[in-house]
Amino acid sequence: MDRKPKGTRKGFTTGACSAAAARAAVLGLINGKIPEHIECVIPNGDSVTFAVSDGVIANGVAHAVVIKDAGDDPDCTDKAPLTADVRLIESQANQVVLKGGPGVGTITRRGLGLEVGGPAINPVPRKNIEENVRAVAADLLKKCGIEVTISVPGGEAMAKKTLNARLGIINGISILGTTGIVHPYSTAAFRASVIQGIEVAANQGQDTVVLTTGGRTEKFVMRELPQLDPSCFVQMGDFLKYALDTVVERNIRHVIIGGMVGKLTKMAQGETITHAGRNAVDTGLLAEIAKGIGAPDEVCEEIRAEETARYASERMEELGLIDEFHTALAQKTISTLKQRYPDQFSITVLVCDFDGNKIAEASSE
Repeated sequence: MDRKPKGTRKGFTTGACSAAAARAAVLGLINGKIPEHIECVIPNGDSVTFAVSDGVIANGVAHAVVIKDAGDDPDCTDKAPLTADVRLIESQANQVVLKGGPGVGTITRRGLGLEVGGPAINPVPRKNIEENVRAVAADLLKKCGIEVTISVPGGEAMAKKTLNARLGIINGISILGTTGIVHPYSTAAFRASVIQGIEVAANQGQDTVVLTTGGRTEKFVMRELPQLDPSCFVQMGDFLKYALDTVVERNIRHVIIGGMVGKLTKMAQGETITHAGRNAVDTGLLAEIAKGIGAPDEVCEEIRAEETARYASERMEELGLIDEFHTALAQKTISTLKQRYPDQFSITVLVCDFDGNKIAEASSE
């Protein structure tokens, strides 16, 4: 049997597993029996079959569990039991109500793009769970609503190994994932693929590489730079240092970085590995940037006291300074990288919002 080399096996996000559990539980409610396997559409559009365990229907509630497999990127949520409990709501036809149960974190601060007091279920998983529920329950929803409660037994203990508490997410983990797939970003295999991507561009005679931190930012820069050859685009994940060291080795003259506020802040503060778990975002740096573009002192101090870059971005948007703020952040990113790599390549930074829309650009030239 052919086996994939160690370090490259993909896994599935907490969001994809939650959607699968919810779909299985809803089917159980409809058919009177929880299926042992469920085919679920994950956010990237793929259909994936998940094993379902602990299927029970009692007192009008259908209960199903999907065990998370993180592939070759085992984090603290690997083997977590993503659990869905589903019941009908008689008075709310066509409504899908999503709740967080035990082990799913609760949002206590602004800056995460989620409602304070609500569950830590990110927007893409939220949409994906609802879409999977609606896919199997269209007829049922004509008559009533469906309440889906996602829980993660043991989630509170898992969360202690994350930065959730610092971000204002308490009592559990976050339900995450923009594609549904966990790429083994933390492995040597992914690092090697970043280096290889830049070498391929150099071997094809390209003098420009476009480095992005993930799928959303890559789509954004590809839309912005249609004139560039596809070989120029390299998803570097968190491996900025390895990417730029390879750029220097291969004498590539122009670097374009596509990013959002969080990862760009990590780059601007001098982090060479931008993984969320390595070091916290320097909100003091963001407060200084905000001050430099004319934000009031009290807002700057509130930004300094918070933990997320997104909070700073939201405050700047409220003040009508969103473009100036992201332009200044892009300029700070360039000056930090220029100190580390003086006169070795030009740098352009393109900044997008959380929906992939361009909000700023800066260049060293």
